[in-house]
Amino acid sequence: MTVPCARAAAVLGCFALAALGVSACESAPPAGPVKPSAATSAESVGGLRALIAAARHEGALRAVALPRDWAGYGSLIDGFEKKYGIRVTVENPLGHSEDEIDALAKRGNRPTAPDVIDVGDTFARKAAEQNLLAPYKVAAFDQIPANQKDANARWTNNYGGYISIGCDAHRVTPCPQTFADLLKPAYRGKVALEGDPPRSATAFASVYAAALANNGSFDDVQPGLDFFAELHKRGNFNPADSDSATITSGRTPVGINWDYVNLGYADQLRGKGVNWQVAIPFDGSFAQYYALAVNRRAPHPAAARLWQEYLFSAEGQNLRLRAYARPVLMDVMRQDGTLDKATAARLPTVEGTPQFPSDAQLEKARETVTRGWAKAVSGRP
Repeated sequence: MTVPCARAAAVLGCFALAALGVSACESAPPAGPVKPSAATSAESVGGLRALIAAARHEGALRAVALPRDWAGYGSLIDGFEKKYGIRVTVENPLGHSEDEIDALAKRGNRPTAPDVIDVGDTFARKAAEQNLLAPYKVAAFDQIPANQKDANARWTNNYGGYISIGCDAHRVTPCPQTFADLLKPAYRGKVALEGDPPRSATAFASVYAAALANNGSFDDVQPGLDFFAELHKRGNFNPADSDSATITSGRTPVGINWDYVNLGYADQLRGKGVNWQVAIPFDGSFAQYYALAVNRRAPHPAAARLWQEYLFSAEGQNLRLRAYARPVLMDVMRQDGTLDKATAARLPTVEGTPQFPSDAQLEKARETVTRGWAKAVSGRP
């Protein structure tokens, strides 16, 4: 009879104890499934079927700051609800990464606490440091590159993209193609971000991209703050948060955002009189992924973990792709034949291989931006 390695090790361990006159192994029962709130994988709760059954029993999933027009979340929420019969509630859909972390920290295990978060990986590290996240390995965890996940599985990157410049060509001519272009007089009062950099992962990444476009580096984000200070000084910076509503109304005719968000706006707003053109600036090419994580005190712990499994499944990753977001498992899916190749071919071409800042570089940059942003856009010391 063939004995699996783990089982063989246990048997040999028992023989060793027996030789010492100890009989503990004979009476120790095998470990059973754990509660969903303690599950570190689907297997630990009894397998995927058991996780599904427990999640269906809970019947609900709570999230914060997941707009339906962001990275395919409309289709993902609809698909999850249809597949498992679990109702998804999204609070404050236009919130930012810091709002999600605040909700975890302030609401504890109350029923209104979010079960899951989706934040820039810089903010995911912050949440992990505050002991707000539950370790959980999705089925595909081992296939995800090491630099796209926490070694302790408290967060895992799910999708990503490049910072881009969107522009309504009906209102602005010509549309800017680079960060350098944004300083031109033609864009006075027109250039907006998606939130404030200390609270929004998108806006933080926009400052990082501006730094790279102005002789900065992963170690030095200050040139990015200096760029936005100059943008403000020239009157080109628009303090309104850029989203589909402000773009449609004309309040933010130029918006710096992820390429998948801007490309989604181009599709969504085409029938509303908006000609949204998208450019990935070659002078400040910056890529980043967004991380998913489970609230350590999630009110619906099984649904929270099943949500992770769904978003890392081939179905979930292809739904990301259809919304122009780059799935973290894209290369794996291309190799195993599960990638939607026709949809992948629609992604904009980007020169070179993306590089990512280290944990230390991200933390240093986050501290610099948090300290310096208000001064950059106010002109006050």
